[in-house]
Amino acid sequence: MSSESLQPAPALCRRTLLAALGGAGLAATLTACGGSDDKSSDSSSNSSSDASTGSAGGAALAKTTDIPEGGGKIFADQSVVVTQPTAGEFKAFSTVCPHQQQRVNSVDNGVITCPAHGSQFSVTDGAVKKGPATSGLTAANIKVSGDSITLA
Repeated sequence: MSSESLQPAPALCRRTLLAALGGAGLAATLTACGGSDDKSSDSSSNSSSDASTGSAGGAALAKTTDIPEGGGKIFADQSVVVTQPTAGEFKAFSTVCPHQQQRVNSVDNGVITCPAHGSQFSVTDGAVKKGPATSGLTAANIKVSGDSITLA
């Protein structure tokens, strides 16, 4: 029996395999998120909005009538809260509380509330109204066109 036959075959370690699979998954996700149609590859078409598809802004969130005046509505799947501080004025903020990255879950009486530690934020500008958060909610971009609100 030779010494060559006693050596174990090299095997992939679990870390290497997981890293490779994770990298492949990330690449697939980025490819899916970064995909575009033929219209967006033409830089001249990026400056105008196609209202029927929302290609300039993104996903339609709601009708303006869905957002209560002085309050708002949370869109968990898009991680955004849309508010209407005064009639016809619409604002949007991230649902991520800056205190410990929990998600806000309610909008009542002009206040957006995080359930984790009770931080409260203004529907007008996302500023802290009550801590423990020390910074406000991050503004999000929306577009209001007619009675439709979309992500910008």
